[in-house]
Amino acid sequence: MIFISRGKFEDLVNEGIKQIPKKFLEKLDNMDIIIEDEPTEAQMEKLKLGINSRLFGLYEGIPQTKRGYYSGVLPDKITIFKKTFEEVCSSEEEIKERVGQTVWHEIAHHFGMDEERVRKVEKKRKM
Repeated sequence: MIFISRGKFEDLVNEGIKQIPKKFLEKLDNMDIIIEDEPTEAQMEKLKLGINSRLFGLYEGIPQTKRGYYSGVLPDKITIFKKTFEEVCSSEEEIKERVGQTVWHEIAHHFGMDEERVRKVEKKRKM
């Protein structure tokens, strides 16, 4: 397990956001990206994840492709879970890489991609 300060982790999340192509960043609408140490029980239950499951990030909101009349609603939220990266990664460089992947993954959900499609796109990005 590796420990990284909250400030450094925030910097890595911000770097991950900067890696997103500008054409997507310009179209983010009503979105907050936050950092929490770990998911809540409610978040784990909502996703039907067991106690030993690991969650790096979570998108909660209404994807842009499913918005009809969209006014006066709370922002969509992407949560990045710091402790998961510390538990799984063996170096700061690995955390940086995985945070970038996770930020992209969750933003893709904001644009309406389901889990299967996001994983296909991620696979192509790695090639």
